[in-house]
Amino acid sequence: MYFLFQSNTNTVADIGTYNVSSSLVKTIDNKHIKIHKMTSDVSAKKTIRDKDYAGFIKKTDGKLTVTYQNADQSKTAIIKKSVQMALIKVQMKQLVTATKKSKTGLIKMQAQLQQIKKQLPSTMSSQIPAPSAQKNMQKPTNLKLTQHYLYGKSDSSFFTTMLPVFLGFMVFFFVFLISGISLLNERNSRTLDRLLATPVKRSEIIYGYLTGYGAVAIIQTAVIVLFCIYVLSISILGSIWVVLLICFALAMVALSMGLFVSTFAASEFQMVQFIPIVVIPQIFFSGLIPVANMAGWLQVIAHIMPLYYGASALTDVIQKQASFSAVIPQFSAILAFLLVFIILNMIGMRKYRKV
Repeated sequence: MYFLFQSNTNTVADIGTYNVSSSLVKTIDNKHIKIHKMTSDVSAKKTIRDKDYAGFIKKTDGKLTVTYQNADQSKTAIIKKSVQMALIKVQMKQLVTATKKSKTGLIKMQAQLQQIKKQLPSTMSSQIPAPSAQKNMQKPTNLKLTQHYLYGKSDSSFFTTMLPVFLGFMVFFFVFLISGISLLNERNSRTLDRLLATPVKRSEIIYGYLTGYGAVAIIQTAVIVLFCIYVLSISILGSIWVVLLICFALAMVALSMGLFVSTFAASEFQMVQFIPIVVIPQIFFSGLIPVANMAGWLQVIAHIMPLYYGASALTDVIQKQASFSAVIPQFSAILAFLLVFIILNMIGMRKYRKV
């Protein structure tokens, strides 16, 4: 397993801070936290979105406000634990300092009272009350902690974080399966042979399949996305139209891949056997297991998986409120996969053309 996955102990959470005392910042700072100090008052939501920070800490009027991106449960847990431990340490340090000052002041006051008592008559000196340490002890400053979550809630689980990945996988899986089996049925029923006997070009046949099955795939994708949003209550920070666009592109890749794989299957059973080989491995490279924690050779394989780019784009839009321009690299990669499989389908159609 060492050659497959690396240790996850090097997780580092980037956080922004504004108006936070240097003593508190030093206490929060550790090997799992990277602190970026903001020089001006900025929106926590905007800072986290623009700089992709895991959190933002701001102090105003004795209140410490912590905003979590909450797209990565491990980073959220690191920040939460670090802030809580830092507040405890700061309060304990203030308490110790206040106690020392109170003791020093009490000793000085007792010495002064002794001098006064010596100068007063014995009847009056007995009426002077002894100084109390509790009255002179300075109470530590308590910061009121307020926490906000951009994605999900405080009780969000690992499953909630993985919902964008599962959304992309469901769209990809169902479209791949239905398109592959549908083309296989047409081939076994000789419908494809009769079509290829006509002067119709191979490219026109492929475009026809993509158009016909693509319309069904788009409807199916819309149903899956809307079901996840309104029934499973997936929280989407970004635009739902960008989510739909990415899912549609991913569905078209699954459609073209299903058509291509079906050329190597002789029956529906063989088509199903391709699922563990072609589809299932992609879910492991889609973010279910952090790709950064995988071995180097596995990370190379991840970058040739369409679902890797689709799940990455969906995660950025759903959890990080990324705009379409921010996910253009992932979207372009999905379109590149679509173009490659269209060309492969045209080449694969040669084996069925008899005339």
